[in-house]
Amino acid sequence: MTTSISTDPEHIAVSKSRGIEIDWKDGHHSSYGIQYLRDWCPCAGCTGAHGTEPRPKSTDKPAGPFQMYKPRERMLGIEPVGNYALRIKWADGHDAGIYSYNHLRQICPCTACQAARTPV
Repeated sequence: MTTSISTDPEHIAVSKSRGIEIDWKDGHHSSYGIQYLRDWCPCAGCTGAHGTEPRPKSTDKPAGPFQMYKPRERMLGIEPVGNYALRIKWADGHDAGIYSYNHLRQICPCTACQAARTPV
């Protein structure tokens, strides 16, 4: 028997200071912190589509030994995009990323989902 993974949210809770919590219709729960969401922005500019350099993730090593101070990421707002996604407005002015529910489920940071994505 195959377990079905739902990309339909049952409930979404948003905290501009902490992130997004989603209860999925299949009973799974996902918790996305602010920095994690910013790191996984799916827009072309952040992912490096069209031959551009991808935006570095917060977990990447700094380019040099004297990393300049980097302010914490902040969400200014969030809005639904149809019935399939969320758009986040970031304090740095970025708002091009449309976080589809499919994308959010694929990047779920919980231990079980990370283990399922890790090649054996």
